[in-house]
Amino acid sequence: MSSSERYTLTEHLKELRTRIIIILIAVVLCSLIAYLFIDKILGILTAPGGKMIFIKPAEAFFARLKISMLAGGLISLPVILYQVWKFVNPGLFKMEKVYLSFAMIFSYVLFLAGAAFAFYFVLPVGVKFLLGMGTQNIQPLISVSSYIDFLMIFIFAFGLIFQLPLVILVLAKMGIVSPKGLAKSRKYVLVGVFVLGAIFTPDVFSQFMMAMSTYLLFEISVFFSRFVYKEKQGKTGTSRLPAVTKTRKKHNNKI
Repeated sequence: MSSSERYTLTEHLKELRTRIIIILIAVVLCSLIAYLFIDKILGILTAPGGKMIFIKPAEAFFARLKISMLAGGLISLPVILYQVWKFVNPGLFKMEKVYLSFAMIFSYVLFLAGAAFAFYFVLPVGVKFLLGMGTQNIQPLISVSSYIDFLMIFIFAFGLIFQLPLVILVLAKMGIVSPKGLAKSRKYVLVGVFVLGAIFTPDVFSQFMMAMSTYLLFEISVFFSRFVYKEKQGKTGTSRLPAVTKTRKKHNNKI
């Protein structure tokens, strides 16, 4: 490597360090701001589970820290995505920058939609179902720490599941998957979403809600992938391949 190449690598590492520092500062500041309103946030998040207890002296404190960090991460997520975009931006072409910008915004919106859907529609019914498993001799006493851990995994799982349309559209745009291939795999997808629902959800209702919402997102993705895949095919010019093949055959016959 020449000295100029080493200097370029050093500049990239310095920029990466700067972006990471900005991200950490944003997360810490947003977490501190969230901690100022932790009582209200804690009241909203624990509402589906009702009254809770803590069985260790520091359990309630660490639960507050977890919630503030979770809220800080969600609030600072636009800053994180922007810093990632700024770091990779110099190495992208103009259209790639447009696609990446759209993908990041779309991903953020989908994650928030998945988290909101899980918290407002699935979680209350799921928690009510689980608490209903108690009997006269078995009364539910929910630990705030275990509830927060369960809530974080639950919301994060739905946020990731809602990224499915973006993943399918990107793969279709790249030509890796086709609308016909996706349509043929419906029965396998239907089985797969129920398996995922069984892994990430604690009860039958939540499993059904996650599976059905995921399958609906899949069908929506299949519909829109037709337009993206056609655009890809049009740009790549697949009709040129037979012409090239015929030319090569004629050339081989002459030889």
